[in-house]
Amino acid sequence: MAKIRKIVTDPLVNNNPVTWQVLGVCSALAVTTKVSTAVVMSLALTIVLCCSNVVISMLRNMIPNKIRMIVELCVIATLVILADMLLRAFVYDISKQLSVFVGLIITNCIVMGRAEAYALQNPPFKSLLDALGNGLGYSIVLILVASLREILGSGTWYGMTVLSENWYTGNTLMLLPPGAFVIIGLLIWFQRTFISKSLREEE
Repeated sequence: MAKIRKIVTDPLVNNNPVTWQVLGVCSALAVTTKVSTAVVMSLALTIVLCCSNVVISMLRNMIPNKIRMIVELCVIATLVILADMLLRAFVYDISKQLSVFVGLIITNCIVMGRAEAYALQNPPFKSLLDALGNGLGYSIVLILVASLREILGSGTWYGMTVLSENWYTGNTLMLLPPGAFVIIGLLIWFQRTFISKSLREEE
């Protein structure tokens, strides 16, 4: 039971795909000006990651080694297309804001990395847990970055006013990619300096 729990919890903090492995940074820079877009992007990537891991794990004994990456790309691309169609059908405005970045989940290193490094070597249930843990780890960072950028940049959070326009004009830097770089850099520094160090000491 402890091993199963660790599969899910390890990517949340100690082995986070963004702050420790430095993967999926492009979307963390591009879609985090608003919390709403970050939430939708997080859900899309997590669902695609979970489904692709399970499918590839189920097919792992039937995939020839020479074409494994082609098969992985085909599975992921199919799931991304379905996710994009669902977003356009149900949350069209947010889908327009996400633009090409939903489609770029196909090339997201987190999705390909987990398929290649974990799903090909493990059964479906463990692959699902691994995908869920990595998806949640990615989502936590994405939503945290988006929250800081939206609050500091626009004075709002999920569209609700947090800092009144009467006394706060907003920091334009937070709405630009350099603002996201600064926040992600600080999160990486904080995670590697304090959180991972304390976890290693506990072990």
